[in-house]
Amino acid sequence: MDALALLRELVRRGTVSGDAGPQREVMGLVSEVLRERAPHLEVTHGPDPDQPWTLIRTPTAPDRAQLLLACHVDTVPVPDAGSWARDPFGADVDGGRVWGRGGSDMKAGLVAAVSAVATADPETPVALLLTSDEEIGSKGAAGAAAALDGRSVGAVIVPEATGNEVVLGHKGALWLAVRTAGRAAHGSTPERGHNAVLDLVAVLGRAGAGLPLGSDPFLGAETWNPGVVSGGTVPNVVPDRAEVLVDQRTVGDGARLLDWWRAQPEVTDVEVRVDLPSVVTPADDPWVTGLPARVLPTPATYFTDASVLRSAVGAAPIVVWGPGTPAVMHARDEYVEVAQLEQAVTAFATVTRQWGRPS
Repeated sequence: MDALALLRELVRRGTVSGDAGPQREVMGLVSEVLRERAPHLEVTHGPDPDQPWTLIRTPTAPDRAQLLLACHVDTVPVPDAGSWARDPFGADVDGGRVWGRGGSDMKAGLVAAVSAVATADPETPVALLLTSDEEIGSKGAAGAAAALDGRSVGAVIVPEATGNEVVLGHKGALWLAVRTAGRAAHGSTPERGHNAVLDLVAVLGRAGAGLPLGSDPFLGAETWNPGVVSGGTVPNVVPDRAEVLVDQRTVGDGARLLDWWRAQPEVTDVEVRVDLPSVVTPADDPWVTGLPARVLPTPATYFTDASVLRSAVGAAPIVVWGPGTPAVMHARDEYVEVAQLEQAVTAFATVTRQWGRPS
């Protein structure tokens, strides 16, 4: 299989989160590529057209512990295409790099996983899970996790961009829409109304010191970020509604953070938009210590589908490990090094072969 050619084809295809059609098409393309190379593979497509997923696996007994490679096919959007040095969907090859949206996040990792499954022995229990809408809360993985029911999973690789170094976990994510309500009035007589924006400002001013942020020896400190603030309509009307979308990266279950927001006297409603747990795999896990790559002592700074898959795979070790540069994920002029792609193809093939050997 020509890994570079497949990567360029995938980068050329816009698969922005929230647009299910192109994501389904890429899942279909990957399925066709694999079945042409390995017709023995079994392919299962998820039933929900709005939240597609695909599971491709070798025809082994479901009770044999399989090596699962979990890849999302969606990318973040490109709102500033004109400011890119190259066409973000051109997949140009220059300077030893493939340039374009999704190169590092995570279409190079997907190609390396495809190559590993394509070359796996039919008797080796290996599976490739393709998910949608990871970038907006791992929505596709939630449905895909059900496909793993009744199947034994022995280990999971999530081929996000780590520079081909093994990462043992990441924080969870709790995204909230926090709202305040007031009473509208003319802007010239604000005393007749109640300003919801000022209420929200008071809550945000209190949050910096008041939020009960926790910490973990490996994952580090929890964080919060008020990413979007909205309220009001025009300058001369007292706003009766205001909202902030808060991104919190968690090391626990997030319940105490949710309770804090709900307890603030100005807050009238709190909506949970994303609630994903943290993921940690022990460094001394026997499978992890045998991987052909350096294990980093620090977690990933982003969340992955591993948060959703954890409950479906039980105690199986999960690692985040793949080609790409984390610093260019979601960035203008995203790229991936061709050498990293080739290195990942070789490493994943090695791990797949080792998985098939009797212990």
